[in-house]
Amino acid sequence: MEKSAKARVIAYYLPQFHPIPENDAAWGKGFTEWTNVAKAKPLFRGHYQPRIPADLGFYDLRMPEIREQQAELAREAGIEGFCYWHYWFGNGKMLLQRPFEEVLASGKPDFPFCLCWANHSWTTKTWDKDKSRKSDSMIAEQLYLGEEDDIAHFNYCLPAFRDHRYITVEGKPVFGIYEPFHHPHARRFMETWRRLAAENGLKGIYFYAITRSANFNRFMPDGSVGRVMPDLKSSAEDYRAMLAQGYDALNSYGQVRAEMAYYNKYVNLALIGLRKYLPFIPATRFRYKRLIKNYLSPEDSWNNIFPTVMPQWDRSPRTGKNEGIYVDATPQYFEQHLREALKLIEKKDMDHRIIFLRSWNEWAEGNYVEPDLKYGHGFLDAIKKVVI
Repeated sequence: MEKSAKARVIAYYLPQFHPIPENDAAWGKGFTEWTNVAKAKPLFRGHYQPRIPADLGFYDLRMPEIREQQAELAREAGIEGFCYWHYWFGNGKMLLQRPFEEVLASGKPDFPFCLCWANHSWTTKTWDKDKSRKSDSMIAEQLYLGEEDDIAHFNYCLPAFRDHRYITVEGKPVFGIYEPFHHPHARRFMETWRRLAAENGLKGIYFYAITRSANFNRFMPDGSVGRVMPDLKSSAEDYRAMLAQGYDALNSYGQVRAEMAYYNKYVNLALIGLRKYLPFIPATRFRYKRLIKNYLSPEDSWNNIFPTVMPQWDRSPRTGKNEGIYVDATPQYFEQHLREALKLIEKKDMDHRIIFLRSWNEWAEGNYVEPDLKYGHGFLDAIKKVVI
């Protein structure tokens, strides 16, 4: 597999940009992620909204030429591959699987990929900025139905694991779990999949969990989940507790750490609480240049910790002013963020020198590197400058 000269950058990829019956039923016919992106409005002077795509336009991921163009843009920037969000709700129930299934079946684009299981329920509040609504309708509930379902899930993924494009670490297909605290029998799930991998001629499965580098939850020695106050100086206890659940590695995610350190963790908690009861309070703003100083954790240098870099963040198209908005998130500051991440991983062996990019195309979260009208190829060029 061809790898970047300095780092293996893997970009999370959202397959939400095409209509599906479940979204039609919940939001109206034709709903996609673009619906909220296009109707977003500025919440304050200088607020960058709406965000308008440039090269690829308001694309539909059912079009293979769009997927080819995305891969070419990523390849030119030095990104190794895409990590597709994978939605398996149990008993064969899936959502948004069409783009990846077509990539797998067609062999195009010839660009590396892996899967991360987004193991969470879908409700209407995911895409509803009016958090005061009393009803919260279930679109698809995440279920964990036991070993038989785990086997069916593995068999669905097996053709992907066998594909020459599938991203590996230590010769094993990489598979992520988005919500490790929510899986009631993750250890058994991983043991089952490792056994099935061996039976099917694979070297194994390289499991990683996504975990915050400053967490309110922590696995206790007895396997239960306890509540803790996040430690902003060290992630060691959180990482060790998560790795003890049987994962090969962790993808650390520094957003909470950075935002709590920005003001003071108690001030940040107070702002979150006040906004819940006083909805007229303006949106919290974080200056990106200052925020990224605390985004990465010292323990992200461990060989089996894969840090995340975040180019931008603004979920106001989904949540209104209910979450923090990163201002002045420019390609130049993102380049600094990337260079700091590279320093943390530069002593690792190349196989483990992974940086996850979050994200390739989360447009409704203001979290993307695809070209837009304001910055053009700026974020892609920043990646190219740092990793090639």
